Amino acid sequence: MPAGVVRLGVSLEPELLSALDRWVRQRNSPSRSEALRALIRQELSGKTLEDPDAEAVATLTLLYRHRSPRLLERLAAAEHRWGEHIRSSLHVHLQGEACMEVLVLMGRGREIQAAVQDLRGVKGVALGEFVVGAPQVAGGRTGHLHPH
Repeated sequence: MPAGVVRLGVSLEPELLSALDRWVRQRNSPSRSEALRALIRQELSGKTLEDPDAEAVATLTLLYRHRSPRLLERLAAAEHRWGEHIRSSLHVHLQGEACMEVLVLMGRGREIQAAVQDLRGVKGVALGEFVVGAPQVAGGRTGHLHPH
């Protein structure tokens, strides 16, 4: 057992254990322990992000038709408004006239939420999905702590 790891026992009903084992296999987890650690980190990340001033990281995926009138101009303006929070972007041309943009954002939770709402609300964006997390659960920080 690695240093700094504590072994503990957990009691589960047989049905719950079966469900856990299926989930472990589906997510290709190396063990029940690693799967449980992932669940705990997910819960802790959510609890951390209840504080609007907590550090947050997010990905935002936008889908749109690039020929929508003035869409690219409006999207670029919105991205510039949140430039301090956007750390990276990826643009993918899909078949037809569709495009996908993936943005990586960092900042305080409330800033990330505001940026996501602004960006996915740009007229012409067909879909805007995001995933947000707290870097602290992986022992990290964003380094983005100055007030706005």
